Amino acid sequence: MDYIIRGTAAEGQVRFFAATTKELVEKGRQLHNTSPVATAALGRLLTAGAMMGSMCKNDSDVITLQIKCSGPIEGLVVTADSKANVKGYVFNPDVMLPPSAKGKLDVGRALDLGVLSVIKDIGLKEPYVGQTHLVSGEIAEDLTYYFATSEQVPTSVALGVLMDKDNTVRQAGGFIIQLMPFASEEVISFLEEKLKEFTSITALMDQGMTPEDMINRLLGGFDVTIWDKVDTKFECNCSKERVAKAVMSIGRKDLTEMIEEGEPIEVNCHFCNEKYHFSVEELKAMISSS
Repeated sequence: MDYIIRGTAAEGQVRFFAATTKELVEKGRQLHNTSPVATAALGRLLTAGAMMGSMCKNDSDVITLQIKCSGPIEGLVVTADSKANVKGYVFNPDVMLPPSAKGKLDVGRALDLGVLSVIKDIGLKEPYVGQTHLVSGEIAEDLTYYFATSEQVPTSVALGVLMDKDNTVRQAGGFIIQLMPFASEEVISFLEEKLKEFTSITALMDQGMTPEDMINRLLGGFDVTIWDKVDTKFECNCSKERVAKAVMSIGRKDLTEMIEEGEPIEVNCHFCNEKYHFSVEELKAMISSS
């Protein structure tokens, strides 16, 4: 079962989120039939989205992570709510690339240059939007840079997806560790040293380490307090009613043209690939209700 732990260490000088997300990343892979490198990219962003969703304060808050890039993957979108339900898709799920120089899936090259936007819908008139340029395209570094520049919070982000030989997801997870403004120099340098020693997150998960184990390994020298454990899953909240609203929003003129063609239409949800069909009669009913 996928879950996120949330807590603090060093008397509240550090806060952390750590997740295991194998099942939700595998569900994303199945829904979108993604190539291995697209699975790795989407899986990292889904993992980050789930943890960042769990940072939200209000039940109705929604966070969207959007990447637009020049690489062959073209872009990704992930949306999460405060209960760590997450959904997402990639623009080009079929992207194939040779492995990187280190023999890993080359997510950095799949994304290349681009912009990361973090959109927080927290019940204000306008959503908050923070933007940064991609620094590496590896996603974890890009989010580390986003937190430092847009939110002025020193943060370490680690994200990983390990694929099996049959191209299913073997391991997935990550952590977000943040220093509070009153963190002492001693805590900062201790954490920097620990992070330097830290290898690949998925390699440790493959050895059987849990999110709790990884946090204890990184912050074990300080009093680690786990506040809670939150389930996380890939869940799309689309429905025929919601999709019908989107169809109605295209306007009377376009709806009339569809009706005149006399054919039913099919609308696909980007996030989960669910297909919704609307008959000519249903389209006519939309026009009369608008």
